[in-house]
Formats: sequence, C-alpha cells, structure tokens
Amino acid sequence: MHMLEKYSEEAYGMMRVVTAFVFACHGAQKYFGVLGGAVQIHTTRGLIAGTVELIGGALILTGLFTRIAAFFASGEMAVAYFWVHAKRGSWPILNKGELAVVLCFAFLYVACKGSGRYGLDNLLQRARSHQATSDDGSLESMAAIRR
Repeated sequence: MHMLEKYSEEAYGMMRVVTAFVFACHGAQKYFGVLGGAVQIHTTRGLIAGTVELIGGALILTGLFTRIAAFFASGEMAVAYFWVHAKRGSWPILNKGELAVVLCFAFLYVACKGSGRYGLDNLLQRARSHQATSDDGSLESMAAIRR
C-alpha cells in the first residue's frame, strides 16, 4: 500500500475538512435548530458547545488557527463524552458516545499536525516567509526595486 503514501497530505486535508464540516453541522444544530436539531444555546453548556462546534468547526475546516481550534474541539468532545455519554455506561458503543470519542481523538491529531498543506495557516505562513525574504534585501527584493 505504499502507492497511497504519496497522497497522504491530500487524504489528511480531506479528513480535516470533512470532520470539521460534520462538527460545524452540530454547532449549526445547537445555534439555529437546523438539520434535525433543536436550538440549545439557551443554556451555558449549549452556548459553549455550539460556539466551539460552529466556530471551531469553521476554523478547522478552512485551516485557520487550526491547532488552537482543534485543541478546544478535542477538549469539548472529551467533556461531552464524560458529561453526557459516560453516565449511560462505560462502553462508547453502548452509551452512544462513539462520535464524541472519535472526534476527540481526530481533533487531538489535528491539533498536533496543524492544517497541513491545504489550509489557510500554511498559506499565511508561506506568505509571511515570502514577505520576510523579500524584506531582507535578497535578490528578489533587489529585482523588484529595479523594476
């Protein structure tokens, strides 16, 4: 299966985007009562969860402030598992907490890896490093001055 290795960045990007989209949909449910959900922002818990899910999901999806957003998303999923699902039993398959567990660890991985090649964080980093090399008197900036 080494032939798939060359697509690891693309696969990671797709995993990050799809996982974040699903997460943001849960936030949209809590905020707007759409997608078969009910508005849940009338409680502090619902407001915090909805905000982390909607805004964090959007940030992770676009790859902007990815590590921070994914860290909070992972933490929120851990809290959700223990506050909601673990009360119903120890096994995620029995207490309906599989999604919370999987998202917790998926976002923990994203927090460690960052946005990857296909995220705004990477694009901004490249732009900053390009700007820094242009500002330090390199050949690029000298050529730009001559034009």
